[in-house]
Amino acid sequence: MRSVLKHKTDKQVAAGNALSRALLLVLLAGTTLTVAPQPASAFELFGIKLWGTSDSQETDIVDPMRYTVTINVPDDFDELKKRLEAASSLKSGEERPVSGSLGLMSRARGDRESLIAALYADARYEGVVEVLIDGRSIDELPPDTEFTDAQPIPVVVEVMPGPKFTLGNIRLEGDTAGLASADFGLISGGEAGSGAILKAEALIVRALKEEGRPLAEITDREIVADHNSTTLDVSLTVKAGPVAGYGETTVAGTERMDPEFTRYMAGLKRGARYSPEEMDAARERLLGLEVFNSVTLREAEALDANGDIPIGINVAERKTRYLGIGGTVSNTDGLGIEGYWGHRNLFGRAEKLRVEGSISGIGSNDISKLNYNAGIMFEKPGVVGPASKFFSSLKAVYEHPDAYDRFSVKGSAGLSYQIGKYTTVSGEFSLDYSKITDPLNNDTKNYLIASTPLQYVYDRRDNLLNPTKGYRLLAFVEPSYDTLNAKAFVKIKGEGSAYYAPMDSNRFVLAGRVAAGSILGASLADIPADRRFYAGGGGSVRGYSYQGIGPKDPLDNKPTGGLSWFETSAELRIALTDTIGVVPFVDAATVSNKQFPEFSDIKVGAGIGLRYLTPFGPLRIDAAVPLNRERGDPRYGIYAGIGQAF
Repeated sequence: MRSVLKHKTDKQVAAGNALSRALLLVLLAGTTLTVAPQPASAFELFGIKLWGTSDSQETDIVDPMRYTVTINVPDDFDELKKRLEAASSLKSGEERPVSGSLGLMSRARGDRESLIAALYADARYEGVVEVLIDGRSIDELPPDTEFTDAQPIPVVVEVMPGPKFTLGNIRLEGDTAGLASADFGLISGGEAGSGAILKAEALIVRALKEEGRPLAEITDREIVADHNSTTLDVSLTVKAGPVAGYGETTVAGTERMDPEFTRYMAGLKRGARYSPEEMDAARERLLGLEVFNSVTLREAEALDANGDIPIGINVAERKTRYLGIGGTVSNTDGLGIEGYWGHRNLFGRAEKLRVEGSISGIGSNDISKLNYNAGIMFEKPGVVGPASKFFSSLKAVYEHPDAYDRFSVKGSAGLSYQIGKYTTVSGEFSLDYSKITDPLNNDTKNYLIASTPLQYVYDRRDNLLNPTKGYRLLAFVEPSYDTLNAKAFVKIKGEGSAYYAPMDSNRFVLAGRVAAGSILGASLADIPADRRFYAGGGGSVRGYSYQGIGPKDPLDNKPTGGLSWFETSAELRIALTDTIGVVPFVDAATVSNKQFPEFSDIKVGAGIGLRYLTPFGPLRIDAAVPLNRERGDPRYGIYAGIGQAF
């Protein structure tokens, strides 16, 4: 693509050549800055330094030279200064030495263009950046300059932002039928930052590709900055290309994974009309197999002999086996630890096998009352089309919560299917043998329950680990039949959560959750204790003990569970830094022994939490108190785990 920047002005523009190069850089490649990874002697886990220092990096650099950097921006440009510091490789690399004087000058020259690109992103096309090393401008330093003063060498960056430009004349040329620049954010008098232009170009190309035109592109770009009127004229030439279907799909990069199955799971049917949404879905589906570290889909540069577009899939595989441990801790529920082993690609077609076990209640019960769980799970994707997945499991549980004692062995098998991008449905058959002692029946009963759980999920969250916007809806129904006691019942649950960030920075996130459920068809005493509704604890109403909310046996004050349940939570997630946040919250719930929730005895807990963001999800510590405490309720609760509360 041809890209041209012109300056239209009656006055000299300082550093004009650098500005031109910078705009071409930012328009052609965006403003992404990549920093090569550095070796370190410190111990780090997921990028978090746990101990030690990385001073030994200097031993890996020839003639290490340290420096300090100061970026000077006029007053009243605080936000711009933050963006410039974020774009500065001098600033981000200030703690790492460079290789001698030449390395420092090289980093400084590259940094000037990055800073000018940041000015252009803020629509400041008259901005000037001057970099001085040890008091001398880099434009005046010969290549063999040696800085011999005591380290660290001072580097000063002087920035004159200049006025903010707005868009002037906008022209779309070429295949522009049905395209209006205003539809893509290019409006005379509007935002003229380089990012806005890049975004508009991407939207134009995307709109044409959504018509089934895989070769759509911007072939020519001409930008004219008029410094007298502080306007930016933009001319874009569009080439739509023909409508086409999918041609041959080729796969590269597979090692243990079957390339033919990879092609099948992409789901791009030969001859079907090209769609960028389908391409996105294919990539997400392949990443969802959890076999690949990366997946790239690219259209060929030309159509094949049949007028279709060949698609190339390039993948990089993950390690097939994994092993891990985890844990939770609470002053009300004690310590829990778990371990697991898994295989991501058992037979070469993304079959998953996972074996896990856990012990909980450590510290809160005597050793005879510890809770044990063990299970083995198997999944096989693509059994009835790329969007499907078969799953099965065999689990054993021996647990002693306050409400009951239970031994259970459960086997299940089912199928899930993804309908579109956001909707998943699933159904399964399970058979569960259990032996349960609970205070309501004052006896030990055996159960053999056959059930068919059915579930619908609609998920529009932007991030599964730490959502900042969107919502999630869940509907669940489980018809069950107790074959040993000839009792039938149906368990119904519904849940919704929503997330809203009032600021673009996502510094504040409002999060809310509502859930309710009911059991129909049998009395409370006929329902196995583990299938009744309970509330309270770290995943429910914080401040109360696990299963601590709801009807209780009058003799020993133990929970009996209920036939219906309602629960809600609200959080304000406040980001103090990029990695640390605080979360004030309120939880509430009620459990009733009637078939529909009653709100006369609702319990409320409130508190505050601390979050530390990591690549594998937020580390969470919450402290809460029960606001309407009763006999047997704790005075407070402290909970720790991984992930947001909901």
